Amino acid sequence: MTIDFKKNSDGLVPAIIQDANTHKVLMLGYMNAEAYQKTLTLNKVTFFSRTKNRLWTKGEESGNYLNVVSIKNDCDQDTLLIKVNPIGPTCHTGADTCWNEVNEKESFLSTLEAVIADRKSHPTEKSYTASLFKKGINKMAQKVGEEAVEVVIEAKDNNDDLFLNESADLLFHYLILLQAKGFFLKDVEAVLKARHKVN
Repeated sequence: MTIDFKKNSDGLVPAIIQDANTHKVLMLGYMNAEAYQKTLTLNKVTFFSRTKNRLWTKGEESGNYLNVVSIKNDCDQDTLLIKVNPIGPTCHTGADTCWNEVNEKESFLSTLEAVIADRKSHPTEKSYTASLFKKGINKMAQKVGEEAVEVVIEAKDNNDDLFLNESADLLFHYLILLQAKGFFLKDVEAVLKARHKVN
């Protein structure tokens, strides 16, 4: 891989640090040729610190290392994308990222909750979800009950496809009911964590 360290007079190229699992951007640093070589040697991200005017391996004091998974160069050969497995928070403030974001992979259920919230806030006539919100809490609760019965029926049978589809229907309608009551899955998760004394 050819990196154009000479493009800038200071010999530095930006290095974008991304979590290899969650795909969250964790931070931005700068590397010179020496920092890049040390990164390869240690397999831990090492920058050239402009404030300290020296090489700086992220985590050398805190232990919050950035273990390298892969390094890619951009089309102009002057910006690096480094995918890592971070040990602990990345930002010196203690935050997961330097943008104060939580470094968690967004699940499809989170995306689905966002869609349901949008249907609730911006209803359209064609939206099934919006129609349930319009019918009120009793109808939503009834739908959850109906789908729960369907899951029980299919659980006693041997058709896995029907069982999974009914389970999906139940979960979908439960998510709607939760939002109708002003809650999200994270609120239910908090109750479960409290029961099992998980932080």
